[in-house]
Amino acid sequence: MLNVYILEDELNIVKYIWSILDEIPYVRIVGHSGEMAKAEQEIYEKSPNLILADIQLKDGVSFELLSRLNLDVHLLFITAYSQYAIEALNIGAIGYLTKPIDAICLTETIQKCFDKTQEFKFNQNQLLMADRHMKTPAIPQKIALKTFEFTQIINIDDIVYCLGDKGYTTFFMRSGDHLLVSKVLKHFEGMLPESQFIRCHQSYLINTHYIHKYYKDGQLEMQDGKLIPVSNRKRDIIAQYIDTLS
Repeated sequence: MLNVYILEDELNIVKYIWSILDEIPYVRIVGHSGEMAKAEQEIYEKSPNLILADIQLKDGVSFELLSRLNLDVHLLFITAYSQYAIEALNIGAIGYLTKPIDAICLTETIQKCFDKTQEFKFNQNQLLMADRHMKTPAIPQKIALKTFEFTQIINIDDIVYCLGDKGYTTFFMRSGDHLLVSKVLKHFEGMLPESQFIRCHQSYLINTHYIHKYYKDGQLEMQDGKLIPVSNRKRDIIAQYIDTLS
């Protein structure tokens, strides 16, 4: 029998996972919680073989709790984090599932856990390292852009600015080249590091490394000479960024 504990603070996801696990004959759900303090007590009491844990909970990051446990237990992470964050989590867990959770993937991973007894057990040091990473996540260095003809992998630092127009985004590069991608600007706003890129206008996402001048009339001049408008509601953000350089 595989005893499972669910650490998840979204009730609809808990119910969904529960309904899937109920169909697996060798699985028994021994408890669930969305709060780390309650979960810590119950996990020690119920001694599960497997913990299904969301990474970001309302009261903290689950690594903080899991790194304190001194139990022989499997871990399976449930997360809505980006691929970049997940790829950095080399912590020896049996695996991870991204939201929305696919029922087949969950079932197959549970079977994988049931089949293994020692290979995928985690250790405290790896969890502590992962916890530190989630608090200061690695910034992606490259991005893959799919055009109509090819997929090009570029260095994020080489992007000067992005222009969104009618469901498409054009990337303007330091080399002078540009790439047209059939995805909206908001998609890339979520992928590119916010510490480096600012959405200064509905149509523009700029790389702050290439700002050359900021005019009082609300325009940015990039290092390539391009003038980019700054919307009224974004002027404070640009001003705050410039103040950090003063």
